[in-house]
Amino acid sequence: MIKSFLTTVPPKVLIEVNKLDLNIQSKRCESSVNELLSKTVLVGGKRLRPLLTYLIANLFGVELKKVKTYAQAIELVHAASLSHDDVIDNATLRRGAPSINIVSSNKKAVLAGDFLLADVIVNLTKEGNLDLVQEMSYVIQDLAQGEWIQADAIVDRNYTREMIRDIADKKTASVMSWCCVAPAYLANYPKNVIEYARSFGKHLGIAFQLMDDTLDFNQNSNKDINLDLENGTVNSVLFEWLELNPECFAKFRKGEDISNIFTEDNLVEAISKIQTEAMSHLDKASELLEIIANETGIVNNKNFQKNIRPIHKILDYLGNRDL
Repeated sequence: MIKSFLTTVPPKVLIEVNKLDLNIQSKRCESSVNELLSKTVLVGGKRLRPLLTYLIANLFGVELKKVKTYAQAIELVHAASLSHDDVIDNATLRRGAPSINIVSSNKKAVLAGDFLLADVIVNLTKEGNLDLVQEMSYVIQDLAQGEWIQADAIVDRNYTREMIRDIADKKTASVMSWCCVAPAYLANYPKNVIEYARSFGKHLGIAFQLMDDTLDFNQNSNKDINLDLENGTVNSVLFEWLELNPECFAKFRKGEDISNIFTEDNLVEAISKIQTEAMSHLDKASELLEIIANETGIVNNKNFQKNIRPIHKILDYLGNRDL
């Protein structure tokens, strides 16, 4: 699926994504910080967020050379969130390799994440677009709020479907929205189009998170498969499973560790419900893409079909990925 998708990406976009330097550029960055980040949270990955940023910019007619700082910024903020999450979750693996807290320490993992966030704001400020500095501050704020809500829920066990979607909105959709909002600002689009772009990214991000939740139960996953169970974290699939197994839900609410009560009873149905919901978000994202194309007039561009095709392929990929 990935190879099929990449064949639709304009070569000039692939060149920009592949040469994107994710090493910290700040002269104040100690080599040890860069080394730690480069062999943990900044290694591997599909660079989906920078790729999406470049693809949306290309669709909107933005010069790709103007996109570099903004594509770097969202990947570095994402990496910072991974660095912090690995500490919070007591992780041991990240993409099949030792996580940053294992390679170094909890303290250094937190500090490295903090440095990444600060470096992003410094570099965005240098670009001079204060609207996008503000937008990124909202993303960072959402990431912290989402993690806080999740931390409270683990203790209180007061999970609701709405809460889990709110966490997905703040921790994942906010990041995806940036990938679409930043190019809209760079294209000098009016506010209504910027909000359409934000909504497109939100639906894309929620679908991404919901599908990711289903992949936690894939035996080929490189994640710590039982980590959520051990930490008492309830994702969208686990919540639907609890709803389908009310006796287990009652035990969980009374303090029983979910790892002790979890079985595969009704698990397939729970996964199916989340997959269906994810597809509905992808359908909405597709509708918004058409609205944006018509509102901006880019639908009349001679390269429109060629430029929009890889974005549709991303939607297809998220709906069908099994890795």
